[in-house]
Amino acid sequence: MDLFAKCREFHDYIENHEAVVQGYNPFFVPNRAVSATETIVDGESKLMIGSNNYLGLTHHPKVLEAARDALMKYGSGCTGSRFLNGTLDLHVELEERLAAFVGKPGALVFSTGYQTNLGTLHSLLGRKDVAFIDADSHACIVDGVLVSRGEMERFKHNDMDDFERKIKDTEVSGGSLVATDGVFSMSGAICDLPGLLNVSQRHGVRSMVDDAHSIGVLGPTGAGTAEHFGETERVDLITATFSKSFACIGGFVAADEDVITFLKFRARSFIFSASMPPSAVATVIAALDVIESEPERREQLWKNARMMHDGLRGLGFNIGDTETPIVPVIIGDDMKTFIFWKSLLDAGIFANSAVSPAVPANSARIRTSYTAAHTEEQLSFVLETFERIGKQLGVI
Repeated sequence: MDLFAKCREFHDYIENHEAVVQGYNPFFVPNRAVSATETIVDGESKLMIGSNNYLGLTHHPKVLEAARDALMKYGSGCTGSRFLNGTLDLHVELEERLAAFVGKPGALVFSTGYQTNLGTLHSLLGRKDVAFIDADSHACIVDGVLVSRGEMERFKHNDMDDFERKIKDTEVSGGSLVATDGVFSMSGAICDLPGLLNVSQRHGVRSMVDDAHSIGVLGPTGAGTAEHFGETERVDLITATFSKSFACIGGFVAADEDVITFLKFRARSFIFSASMPPSAVATVIAALDVIESEPERREQLWKNARMMHDGLRGLGFNIGDTETPIVPVIIGDDMKTFIFWKSLLDAGIFANSAVSPAVPANSARIRTSYTAAHTEEQLSFVLETFERIGKQLGVI
């Protein structure tokens, strides 16, 4: 059998899918961001409510200036891995700043958030080890466990009783770790971190929280889920990406110094990957400066999130158990979700659609996310448009 036969079959499936044929395909739509809240699609301006740019920093003048200055000073790239020639003083500065920010002794910067979790889990878990993961955790956590060849046990989403049952029912000859998202990307729910830590510490299980959607958002200073719950001391590993609140790309893990040293020499996605380019590192440092010096941005973000929670629920939409600026509008049927998405786009709003297997079957949704940069006028327009389309399609 030809190895590429599956590719041809999948290509034909996509090309003949009802959503594609009828012009409702929501994926890989080229757009050009022109501000923190607006983008251009097919020459027309759209209001962006699909971005994870939570603090609106992608166009902040200090952030752009820092990126430009680093580009001119250091060049466009490091042309090597951190392990050899690719470590700059900027990388070291950023790692020290991040460790202090999240309250851990050390930190290590990776080239992407995905590589952060992949490398951390691959390095720490061996064949005799077990990872317990929340069923709704991000794919990079799942993949990190898979490539480690350790055993993986999933527990029901945010169900600490099921987590404890899985621990009791699993024979562990090596070490064990529990890994979870801090904020779940498809639902906007916050993990039950205190409950998770209570169970894990009762059974000697190490803990890891992925703060991709939490850092910059949760906690009195924006340091993430552990700070939000006052549990920084009890969490063993904190990971996060720079592609959300930090308006760039890359990621980091923070932990005790001995763990960081181990990862420096053992994480394959760190050692064998080119390091973050200087402009990206400088961008993240500047974004951290803004996060620490402009807390009003986070306050505005939460004001906007609450407005959308109340507004969409008040209109009769099902937005699940979200507690954050990620606000899913659950439609259910895949095709109706695609039609809803296209109707929003035609009305001047760019959102995201999520269908199975990204979400459970029959829970397809419009995934919206809000930022500190959105104005009340823009959000009112979103609510008015959702109401009109929701009534037209029989969703509300």
